[in-house]
Amino acid sequence: MKIHEYQGKAILKDFGVPVPRGIVATTPEEAEAAARELGTDVVVVKAQIHAGGRGKGGGVKLAKSPEEAKQLASEILGMQLVTHQTGPEGQKVQTLLIEEGLPIDREFYLGITLDRVTGRNVFMASSAGGMDIEKVAEETPHLILKETIDPAVGLRGFQARKLAFGLGIPNELINQAASFMTKLYEAYEKIDANLVEINPFLLTKDSRLIALDAKVTFDDNAMFRHKDYAELRDLAEEEPLEIEASKYDLNYIKLDGNIGCMVNGAGLAMATMDIIKLAGGEPANFLDVGGGASQERVEQAFKILLADENVKAVLINIFGGIVRCDMVASGVVAAAKNLGVSIPIVARLEGTNVEAGREILANSGIGIIPATGMNDAAERVVAAAA
Repeated sequence: MKIHEYQGKAILKDFGVPVPRGIVATTPEEAEAAARELGTDVVVVKAQIHAGGRGKGGGVKLAKSPEEAKQLASEILGMQLVTHQTGPEGQKVQTLLIEEGLPIDREFYLGITLDRVTGRNVFMASSAGGMDIEKVAEETPHLILKETIDPAVGLRGFQARKLAFGLGIPNELINQAASFMTKLYEAYEKIDANLVEINPFLLTKDSRLIALDAKVTFDDNAMFRHKDYAELRDLAEEEPLEIEASKYDLNYIKLDGNIGCMVNGAGLAMATMDIIKLAGGEPANFLDVGGGASQERVEQAFKILLADENVKAVLINIFGGIVRCDMVASGVVAAAKNLGVSIPIVARLEGTNVEAGREILANSGIGIIPATGMNDAAERVVAAAA
């Protein structure tokens, strides 16, 4: 679960992480009042969406007066902010963070996430702050410092100081930087985050270290332990079809292609998307109905696929290990008939009760195209979508 910058900063502040003073605004008038209350010569008007690169897209502006803050707020609120993380359709700005301006000396990057290679959390730091960390990793990977964290002891003091020295932070501020990092890691662990990112981590001209930005993402599997944070979820920032899928515990991610995919098992779903691309097509989604999906879940999954207007054909790729092929086939047929499906459907079934499943599809009367093997299925669905 992603949250907004202002929400992430409020959480980090509770753990003692220094953040700028800021006030949330949803109207130009509130932005003007916030600028007056902050009382600094410069305030920053920051669009609040679940995406990075807001500054490049015109979603972060400096205002030198409350009146200018009001004017900038009126320009940013309601805009479709397009960044490298939103896609070409952008994201509508409905909330602003009005923040005090600070005297910037240097900008760094800090990030904590799970390293799936080592199976441990990794604390990353870079002197190339204020930039897209993906670009830094690609072009100048030597600028990213890493410390792997032992889960039994957490981030140790010497590791934090090592990162601080590596960033080139002045000697007299090393302990301040180490304390900042220790508190940041404590927050990451206590709230069950899967990502905490500070970009930029700011050194001011008056020798303060502050989280000028904050990206916090929660581990969905741990949200049952943090019901107080569940209310921070902003559904307006999420894809409607993904929200609908979450109601049925379906693993669904919308993509930009035109071939809908319904698969059981995450590995098979990834392989299905790969083979569609190999055949010259573009998948419209990732959808894993799960190993033990019920007929109702299969039917709901199919409805979600067909609700995407970009989908021109559907590939059903099921390996019946736990899930039964006949049950999947019944769910697909029921959904197709209820929705009056008019686009081509290609089905590849293997495994438990496969003959019964194929018979249900063949006798459905809705012209489902059978396939034998993944190559055959991919080629047929790409041709059907074209």
